[in-house]
Amino acid sequence: MSAFITALERAFINRFQGNVPLVARPYEIMGAELGLSEAELLEMIRRLLESGILTRFGPSYDASRIKGELSLAAMAVPEDRFEEVTLKVNALPAVAHNYRRDHALNMWFVISTLAGGGVAHCIDDIESATGLRVLDFPKQREFYLGLLLHLGEDGQIETIPAPDLPLKPAIRPVDLNDEISRAIIKATEEGLPLVEAPFECIGRPLGLSSREVIDLMEGMLASGGIRRIGAFPNHYKLGLRGNGMTVWDVPDEVLEEAGQAIGALDFVSHCYERPRHPGIWPYNLFAMAHGRDRDEVRAKGRCVAELLGDRCRGQDTLFSTAILKKTGLRT
Repeated sequence: MSAFITALERAFINRFQGNVPLVARPYEIMGAELGLSEAELLEMIRRLLESGILTRFGPSYDASRIKGELSLAAMAVPEDRFEEVTLKVNALPAVAHNYRRDHALNMWFVISTLAGGGVAHCIDDIESATGLRVLDFPKQREFYLGLLLHLGEDGQIETIPAPDLPLKPAIRPVDLNDEISRAIIKATEEGLPLVEAPFECIGRPLGLSSREVIDLMEGMLASGGIRRIGAFPNHYKLGLRGNGMTVWDVPDEVLEEAGQAIGALDFVSHCYERPRHPGIWPYNLFAMAHGRDRDEVRAKGRCVAELLGDRCRGQDTLFSTAILKKTGLRT
């Protein structure tokens, strides 16, 4: 493990990558489970965020469930312009994640927005600002999404499938696109407030009680608008420096079967169908794998290739070499 973390920090990350209790004083409950006071736990979370071991702490929203738009996009950026273009791309609030990858298409970023037509507008803005073409790779089918980290006492890191988190039933159906729901999303897009009563803090400016905010967020969880609420560890900081986006050219008629099989592999964190770009990009199946180094990821890629067999007409692995930006949904 590259970054030094204490036994308590490790226990916190292992336990609370999801399942943050939706109660008035969640940090008190979480702290007690770890043998910490509420104030001690809040200080720990702040420290982990400031050190970069966590990229964020709070809810992860699925824009596609909130009548928003979500897409993956890529650019071929000349090396002598890479820093300039990075600044222009990252300046746009709709750009949530941005990675440098070792490929001719060397910049890959996620666009996530609640605005209608927001992806197209963002792409237009980037092309106008940079003079470079942006290739759009919207998700066409999702075969799997969900991976957590388990930090071992010996410094080893395992990637484990995200469990189906137990949810309390929503108090009432939630319209994810009404004014109040969107106000809650906006209030938490930087993360859950690090105060003793975070839901009261969210609700006060909106004229809502802590209980009302909790009920609404439970409804968002139940509907899938919130994927999970918890800690988001920085894979790179913790030692998973081999991060490869494996891409595959699979005949369309067997793609469903192939995608389901790859998505079921325990080391795959994301598996999607995305469009080809004829003459530029022949791949239609994307599967993300993580490892301590590139050799470990290549070995996982060989497992995928073996599983696909003659259904694979071509493949590549694009390794991440730098995190350029990593935030959540922006309204």
